[in-house]
Amino acid sequence: MKNHNVEVIASCGEERLDFSPVFNVAVPFIDRHLQEGRADKVVIRTNLGVEVTYAELAENVNRCGNALLGLGVGRGERVIMVVKDCAEFFYCFWGAIKAGLIPVPVNTLLRTKDYAYIIADSGCAAVVYSPEFAAEIEAALDQLEDRPTHCFPVEATGEGDSLQRLIAAAATDLEPAPTTAEDDCFWLYSSGSTGSPKGAVHCHRDMVVTSQFYGVQVLGIKENDVCFSAAKLFFAYGLGNGMTFPLWVGASTVLYDARPTPQSTFETIEQFKPTLYYGVPTLYAAQLQLLETGSCDLSSVRLCVSAGEALPADIFNRWHRKTGLSILDGIGSTELLHIFISNRVDDIKPGTSGRLVPGYQAKILNDAAEQVTAGESGQLWIRGDSTARCYWNNPEKTAQTMVDGWLDTGDTYLQDQEGYFHYCGRNDDMLKVGGIWCSPFEIEAKLIEHPKVLEAAVVGKADAAGLIKPEAHIILQNPAAADEALTAELLAHCKTGLAPYKYPRWFQFVAELPKTATGKIQRFKLRTKLGDE
Repeated sequence: MKNHNVEVIASCGEERLDFSPVFNVAVPFIDRHLQEGRADKVVIRTNLGVEVTYAELAENVNRCGNALLGLGVGRGERVIMVVKDCAEFFYCFWGAIKAGLIPVPVNTLLRTKDYAYIIADSGCAAVVYSPEFAAEIEAALDQLEDRPTHCFPVEATGEGDSLQRLIAAAATDLEPAPTTAEDDCFWLYSSGSTGSPKGAVHCHRDMVVTSQFYGVQVLGIKENDVCFSAAKLFFAYGLGNGMTFPLWVGASTVLYDARPTPQSTFETIEQFKPTLYYGVPTLYAAQLQLLETGSCDLSSVRLCVSAGEALPADIFNRWHRKTGLSILDGIGSTELLHIFISNRVDDIKPGTSGRLVPGYQAKILNDAAEQVTAGESGQLWIRGDSTARCYWNNPEKTAQTMVDGWLDTGDTYLQDQEGYFHYCGRNDDMLKVGGIWCSPFEIEAKLIEHPKVLEAAVVGKADAAGLIKPEAHIILQNPAAADEALTAELLAHCKTGLAPYKYPRWFQFVAELPKTATGKIQRFKLRTKLGDE
């Protein structure tokens, strides 16, 4: 199958991708749809009533690319995007790529300090932001000695430049920059589950790899699908769900510009009738809580997807019983761009991350860098063609994490005898209790099985003798239920399925847990808090 400068070749039961010597990824994702007869098809619908056809998308991508070039942004220079989920996100992202510039979508939930760091670290030439984030962006710019040359909002808020004004005044024709599949294309900053964000530098081929090998081969996405991702476009998981996967096959997407809630996601599903819904475990748990007292018409949805944090088997089973829908859980990362291990529609093992996605290889290593045997946990390393080229401006971390084409994911995993991968936690989250390694995720999954528990996070805490034991931080379905009797009940529940050394020794009932934008629990923050007590 040839797809405008990229060919999908089937050989010996597997597929590989063959790219033209000159390859700009905006061509197959944006331009080809006009030639294939989709000009009048609506590709974007938003909760604000905006509809964009493929023809309008292509025109505005060209206009935006021309507008950025007209400002003097040069080939390979970075454009920071602090932009909510809206049509202009597409215009700016693809317009920059087509013009040979480097778009850098950034988490819209960050604060001044983080924006100042990213803007300075990237050395960007321009910052584009939705007006909602103006206060944080302007405060960040005030902290910098070297400000980017151009900083402006998406929407007009005064007399100055705005992305919308620049697009409206720009030319509609734009020749794609003569890049190659291995040239730098866009960056994504890691969510910062540990330490400062790191800029993962992705190439033009990377979005093709994830869209074909995961989007097409695992999800089975087709032209008649409608995607709705509660996970936002600014990070890798949402970027694939809500943008690259539908664009790759000529499908449609639904954008919701505010922070998702259980109620708003259900309302969006009922209004726009998506066929593919993408969430994170925290949201699925909250949606299940809402379904205890309400209902939602999910009849349009053929498949649900989860990533960001491993999906406990209990949430999968409860969702399936309540809705009749399966959730495909998988693991991805900013560095690998999207999901590289996943369950399949016809091959689901609840409580696991599934099996390898086509196009990827895995190995699990012990502390001596030796491959472990089946059933033994260790550090998960992955190899695949969507791996980031490097971390920007961080050669030491690049050398530690990216070795001979392999990426150290930072996750601890085991692979069972059937080939399914089981998440055990982040490498630095693992506990050694009584001399035995212990997975916090296993304890958390057991706690979540209890009907009174909404979420749980487990970290290590030293007892009176200085020995590390598990401590559980728990969000309850009903916070008023917290008492000593419930603590005893939860301990008894853990004793029904966990080895004695895994029992939590302390139970803390909390209102919230620290998380990244992708929904990953930041256990290191809980450990830091414990260390301060």
